[in-house]
Amino acid sequence: MINDLPFANDKPLCITDTILRDAHQSQAATRMRIEDMIPALEQLDEIGYWSLECWGGATFDSCLRFLNEDPWERLRTIRKHVKKTKLQMLFRGQNILGYKHYADDTVDRFCAKSIENGIDVIRIFDALNDKKNLEAAIKSTKKYGGWVEAAMSYTISPIHDEEYFVKLAVELEQMGADSICIKDMACLILPEVAYSLVKKLKEKVKVPIHMHTHNTTGTGDMVNLMSAYAGVDIVDCALSPLANGTAQPSTESLVVTLQGTPRDTGLDIKKFSEPAKHFRKVADELVRRGDLNRKVLNVDTNTLLYQVPGGMLSNLMGQLHDAGKDDQLYDVLEEIPRVRKEFGYIPLVTPTSQIVGTQAVMNIIAGERYKMVPKESKALLKGEYGTVPGEIDESIRKKCLTEEELKNIITCRPADLIEPEFEKYKEEYKDICHTDEDVLSCALFPQVAPKFLKWRDDPEHNEPPAKPLEQILAEKEGKAAAAAPDNAVRTLVIEDLSA
Repeated sequence: MINDLPFANDKPLCITDTILRDAHQSQAATRMRIEDMIPALEQLDEIGYWSLECWGGATFDSCLRFLNEDPWERLRTIRKHVKKTKLQMLFRGQNILGYKHYADDTVDRFCAKSIENGIDVIRIFDALNDKKNLEAAIKSTKKYGGWVEAAMSYTISPIHDEEYFVKLAVELEQMGADSICIKDMACLILPEVAYSLVKKLKEKVKVPIHMHTHNTTGTGDMVNLMSAYAGVDIVDCALSPLANGTAQPSTESLVVTLQGTPRDTGLDIKKFSEPAKHFRKVADELVRRGDLNRKVLNVDTNTLLYQVPGGMLSNLMGQLHDAGKDDQLYDVLEEIPRVRKEFGYIPLVTPTSQIVGTQAVMNIIAGERYKMVPKESKALLKGEYGTVPGEIDESIRKKCLTEEELKNIITCRPADLIEPEFEKYKEEYKDICHTDEDVLSCALFPQVAPKFLKWRDDPEHNEPPAKPLEQILAEKEGKAAAAAPDNAVRTLVIEDLSA
């Protein structure tokens, strides 16, 4: 009988739902809009989740660059409707939500404003698992009363064994973590491995353990279930309309599976019906907009070879499609492990997933490896992102860097080399920023945030960063017409619809 299965404890399993963030980041390149969310927010709040992940990660960039949304206003809106459930965000350590290191004062201000605007739990990770890059964010989150969930970027390599992750978890707990997340962004952890790792972690650390995986390889449900057997405290799931594939396993499936067992979640399956109905319509709309490619729902066990996270996979497919190179996807996927090894066995999670992915694309498209080297690849090789887990291939480093750069490889905490900068950002953007939140937007995304703020405050005289949704849909359906100049000859067509 299922009631006799050997669960490690009888505590109800807690669930974080990712429908508002990682589910659509992984499946639809983070294109869900706030108006897609609002009708279901209060229903989600009634379910009884441990938390709702709704912010951070790529949502900030996507709001500004593609959706013409103020990400801070999105957070405030969600908080207005979600009053009972903890709101959770993903925070990239010293990178915050951007793609480079920021000074400690900027990290501190971002943590403060995130919590002030509604965030309760900040999941903090570093793409390299370099603890030095987590220090400032952990300290600031604790300072402002937030819950620190320190995350370990899970990966597989000759370096990343169980002992490595147990040791890292103990150190993160000592740094002040309120919970530890196993962040399996590429769906690499297998069920038995998850069971063993969770069991060892529960023996060595006192704070709750949180499992985050995806279902790209079709193993995610089993990983969550085996983690529950081993005593994991919290797991990430996604509401069914945007579950599975490159996103997280289905929430409803796990809730039903555990009903009547010692780890029964206690959640009422009936409460999922209405929000699921709403998000099924949203998923269909994402397909209509061209934002969701149904290919991301396919099981792809090749991910175990290529170690590509869901969000990275959907973005790679989009980039190659835009370049007319769809047929080279698997060439790029085969190149990614080679680049990763040469870069020191770095885990593939933002921003390193973008760095490795872009370098792999360039190596394939250019027809010669490392003929083109983006500045981000050079920065990684110079140590600007921190200490890599393994050894960088010195022949690759010498090919990519100048002699002067090779003489100045960074070995300390990179942020120690960055002077306080927030007040400088404030001065630089004083003409367009009304709040510290605006300043932080510009600091993280200087190429797009200023344009967004100008449009937000004066839409009559400024163009938005992205095309309006109506225009996108019209173009998608082939109904868009080229805009005529004001003095152009116009034709009025009168259609008789009375028949």
